[in-house]
Amino acid sequence: MCVYDQGMLDWNDLKFVLETARHGGTSGAARVLGVNHATVARRISAAEKALGARLFERLPSGYVPTEAGLDAVRTAEEMARVEADLDRRIGARDTELRGVLRVTASELLFQRVLAPIFADFITAYPEIDLRLVATNDAVNMAQREADVAFRFSSGPPESLVGRRVLEPRGTVFASHELLAKDPGGDAPLDWIRFAHWPGPPAEVKAVRPNLNVRLTVDDMIAAIGAVHAGIGATRMACFLGDSDPLMVRVPGMPLFPFRPLWVLTHADLKHVPRMRVFMDFAAARLIALRPLFEGDLP
Repeated sequence: MCVYDQGMLDWNDLKFVLETARHGGTSGAARVLGVNHATVARRISAAEKALGARLFERLPSGYVPTEAGLDAVRTAEEMARVEADLDRRIGARDTELRGVLRVTASELLFQRVLAPIFADFITAYPEIDLRLVATNDAVNMAQREADVAFRFSSGPPESLVGRRVLEPRGTVFASHELLAKDPGGDAPLDWIRFAHWPGPPAEVKAVRPNLNVRLTVDDMIAAIGAVHAGIGATRMACFLGDSDPLMVRVPGMPLFPFRPLWVLTHADLKHVPRMRVFMDFAAARLIALRPLFEGDLP
């Protein structure tokens, strides 16, 4: 039990305690909070003084919460949930087409597809302060880390609502140079493997049975770079391969279904005008790109 006998606790200091526990040290917390690590250390010390308890063991491997520290972390998490809930409920009353709108999407989806959609939306709604969170990670919508999300998902969480706008498909792509030297058929085809995929589908092996794994990657941006360099062919979404002038489809390969693309927001925010207008705007533009996503080349 923490003892409040050393001074007044600044509740904001608990944010520094929480992020330090999450990241195992002051450096990671500093990056997330946008301050330097000395500031994080100072705020933790202030919290410890106010609570009259040591919150972390400072070890060579990082900051490890004590029992009192775990109590403080649980309290900070609960405060963050309450703050986010209040933020959503207050935000849901916003009836004007102005204010901050945080949108999250993967870097490649933004680069290849969303950037011109964002540009046109900014022109049409200049008083909406559009902010992009470019990441492949699923950000916490309940904590208002983002207001709208573009997600490839077989089914979003129940707390999120929105539209299933596209059913993307993919196929196998390679560089022009690699295919120019490729005799096809049963000849070996250099292959780029994804670490988190079990292996090429049977349909690929039926067309090209002799795949020669040259490189294993864990990221699509890395895979695209490897294809550009002529290391091998790989499977990817049509909207990525067909929009890249440095790539071409490997002949004879089938089309594969990818996870559907959704435009989502938190259920508490679905009636906020700036959320609704952005989601409708983006969904309409994406639906117009259905041939690109579904691999229907002219």
